[in-house]
Amino acid sequence: MPDLAGTLAPLIARLQSHLEILVGDRDPYLAAGKHRLVQQYIAEHWTQWGSVDRHTFDVRGATHTNWILKLPPQDAEHQQAAPILVGAHYDTVPGTPGADDNASGLVALLELARYAAHHPLHRPLWCVAFDMEEYGLLGSTAYAEALQARQQPLRLMLSLEMLGYRDRTPGTQHYPHPLLRALYPNRGDFIALVGTPATIPDLLKLQRHLGRVPIPCQWLPVPNRGRWVPSSRQSDHAPFWDRGYRAMMVTDTAFMRNPHYHQPSDRLETLDLPFLAAVCQGLMAGLTHLK
Repeated sequence: MPDLAGTLAPLIARLQSHLEILVGDRDPYLAAGKHRLVQQYIAEHWTQWGSVDRHTFDVRGATHTNWILKLPPQDAEHQQAAPILVGAHYDTVPGTPGADDNASGLVALLELARYAAHHPLHRPLWCVAFDMEEYGLLGSTAYAEALQARQQPLRLMLSLEMLGYRDRTPGTQHYPHPLLRALYPNRGDFIALVGTPATIPDLLKLQRHLGRVPIPCQWLPVPNRGRWVPSSRQSDHAPFWDRGYRAMMVTDTAFMRNPHYHQPSDRLETLDLPFLAAVCQGLMAGLTHLK
């Protein structure tokens, strides 16, 4: 593999700058100060590229916020086309710094927004930072319900869920089913794309562009909205699956690889920043080519 740290140095530097600010306990109840700081960072950063909307929802009498940046397409005739929605959650499990879970997905979302602001896609791009994922996908569920209620179509929903941990050691990649262990690599050095059969053309397209970075990429289509593989539903794409939207998850496979998952050790120094930057670069190229 080429020297990704060299070829992606500017992107790596921006990702690290974001992470140095964002990593830390971001639980909305037990770390409310950091949680607010992260929300402010998202809003202020995105204001550079356009108007930032708030989608609020209530949980047990408290109001929580999903943050939304809507970027226009490259030409006016596609302004009303069904958008691509890319989301990542910004909250953490209490007591964890959440570097991989999910600061890695959040900083990738920030950089995808930056890229699309300068290189508009064929369709509108909606970037959404979800709250309350760790309490049961509550932010993404509320937003998916709101979109369904107003009959808002989506071209595709993409959930960025833990993108920054890699381990090339044999035996470091685990799977929830023996069949998957037989079909997929045993080294935790790839990025995974998880979708439904309806998303197979997009899974293949994104895999191709990630492979050109190059970064190893595996894809998995799960039937029945992922219910046959319950671990495939543990992120913000699942509420969109349940409401009939085409959606997929991009992930380093979380607890199936990363020993720091939901632990106080999920810190910045455990991340592989060249790997994270390569994933970002591949997603940028892949989204550019989605029609």
